[in-house]
Amino acid sequence: MAAKSFDLVVIGAGPGGYVAAIRGAQLGMSVAIVEREHLGGICLNWGCIPTKALLRSSEVFHLMHRAKEFGLKADGIGYDLDAVVKRSRKVAGQLSGGIGHLMKKNKVTVVMGEAKIAAKGKVSVKTDKGTEELTAKNIILATGARARELPGLEADGKLVWTYKHALQPAHMPKKLLVIGSGAIGIEFASFYNTLGADTTVVEVMDRVLPVEDAEISAFAKKAFEKQGMKIMQKAMVKQLDRAKDKVTAHIEVGGKVEKHEFDTVISAVGIVGNVENLGLEELGVKIDRTHVVTDEYCRTGVDGLYAIGDIAGAPWLAHKASHEGVMVADLIAGKHAHPVKPESIAGCTYCHPQVASVGYTEAKAKELGYDIKVGRFPFIGNGKAIALGEESGMIKTIFDAKTGELLGAHMVGAEVTELIQGYVVGRQLETTEEDLMNTVFPHPTLSEMMHEAVLDAYGRVIHM
Repeated sequence: MAAKSFDLVVIGAGPGGYVAAIRGAQLGMSVAIVEREHLGGICLNWGCIPTKALLRSSEVFHLMHRAKEFGLKADGIGYDLDAVVKRSRKVAGQLSGGIGHLMKKNKVTVVMGEAKIAAKGKVSVKTDKGTEELTAKNIILATGARARELPGLEADGKLVWTYKHALQPAHMPKKLLVIGSGAIGIEFASFYNTLGADTTVVEVMDRVLPVEDAEISAFAKKAFEKQGMKIMQKAMVKQLDRAKDKVTAHIEVGGKVEKHEFDTVISAVGIVGNVENLGLEELGVKIDRTHVVTDEYCRTGVDGLYAIGDIAGAPWLAHKASHEGVMVADLIAGKHAHPVKPESIAGCTYCHPQVASVGYTEAKAKELGYDIKVGRFPFIGNGKAIALGEESGMIKTIFDAKTGELLGAHMVGAEVTELIQGYVVGRQLETTEEDLMNTVFPHPTLSEMMHEAVLDAYGRVIHM
């Protein structure tokens, strides 16, 4: 069978891949996208979207228990775990199907199968009908990543889970151990803890959510503990002894090993890039710790070959991958492309309370030598937060004292994953503290706290 020729072949149909394909098609390219499992990739099928659907169910469950606070009555409150999971899978399926529609609408050729770059500009795809050959001057790798598994802590789907198992639980955990307190670990800890699991989180670093500002991490930890979670910091799971219906975890903390029994363990200790069996080594592509090394424009060093998203390294975020997809397509088309700036990409964690941030932490700003001004504002000082019954939270801003540049913003509390984009736009537009202070924020909204946190950095806070 003769090879099919395209201007662009994208390998992987996650957020970065399918966005790159659509943008390429918009720019007049003939585009093919190769996917071995599901359109939408991990994010739509096993990550961002279905986890948020689960968390929404637990959030409503939590609010139902607070009905009396709002003058409401709700008796016999309970949940159907199978129905919760079914809704989550339905949401994921709906969006995955939507990607197929977008491919047809933009005339992108979809090839389901496993791809290998046979040579420069040549992609060989193993499909259920045989092997299909594609050629293209430009190829984008968007193969994503998978859960990291540590020796001795490997998932078995019964007692020890990865995120995939946790999304389709075989049972409701009674006593749960979550290894790792990054976004994935703490979101699942929050979900299962809210539904009643006795939850313990073990984190090897000195605080939960270790990439966040230390002050925000400390606030979140107190909130988690108030909800009944047990948090073990500077701790490491050394061994898991598996029996028929329980796991004994050997946890090293403070130089001593403690043994704790659980019926379920979720391992959330990071990810590894899907770089295997793609033919990258033969092409001379440089790989560092399972991730493809690229420059700021996602170029791999091999002419016409780009890598975007999780396979290209941190931050491991769907919105970063999507932005890179657009940037690379524009670059290929000869448009003016703006490189992605990792420090200007927001991170969002959808636990309860939510956590969101952009830019430098206070510690990082000081480490970089900035003379800084720091502002803070608590949710308890905001009328809308009180009306919502969400008085627990805070917003923190960090400015360069010399220039007024917004160096970082950090939030914990209700809906902060929606609020953070205001500061992201501010950073993108190189907004100063004066611009933000002179901006009128609508009342009553949670966004007013963003204004107050800026005012506080300069000694002008009103409602505190």
